[in-house]
Amino acid sequence: MRAAIIPVTPLQQNCSLIWCTKTMKGALVDPGGDLDKLKEAVAKAGVTLEKLLVTHGHLDHCGQTGMLAEELGLPIEGPHEDDRFWIDQLDEDGPRWGMVAKSFTPTRWLQHGDTVTVGELTLDVIHCPGHTPGHVVFYHAPSRFAIVGDVLFQGSIGRTDFPRGNHQDLIDSITQRLWPLGEDVMFIPGHGPTSTFGRERKTNAFVSDYALG
Repeated sequence: MRAAIIPVTPLQQNCSLIWCTKTMKGALVDPGGDLDKLKEAVAKAGVTLEKLLVTHGHLDHCGQTGMLAEELGLPIEGPHEDDRFWIDQLDEDGPRWGMVAKSFTPTRWLQHGDTVTVGELTLDVIHCPGHTPGHVVFYHAPSRFAIVGDVLFQGSIGRTDFPRGNHQDLIDSITQRLWPLGEDVMFIPGHGPTSTFGRERKTNAFVSDYALG
């Protein structure tokens, strides 16, 4: 498995290109915008896209996902259906933030415990509500690697002041569904640098073992 980070939109959201090195088939995770930049990165890597994956319904993560899917004839998998209301309002949120966005319906809504395939890779779907109610995380166990969207960051956690956000749900998602995966798991967050679960358990001001007592 290989992964590359391509920051997109004025919010510098970490869109991830992941691919199976055996088949060179891949997926973009959270292709929220800057589609020409994303297509260029895919071509440079020599990857054939087979699907688009979405962690949650916020504008910077999926505002142009439907447009890319339509252009390239690709299926969209994710997020959990509890984020439908966010995706349904993309047409209004785009102009509000000065960005181009279009609502869409995923080919497949995801549930906790589902799996998604990319080439010969299989990723586990982990439902992690809190930042949004339908947020999911993609985890590749053999690589000890996760794409966590806006659940967790290096040194911080996702905002919970949006509609249907819930701080306690977010803490529970991190401590009960991410920490048990292991301290050696490296993750790509929705913004900013990568980190490991172990580092965040030791140093994160919001969810370290010390901070949570």
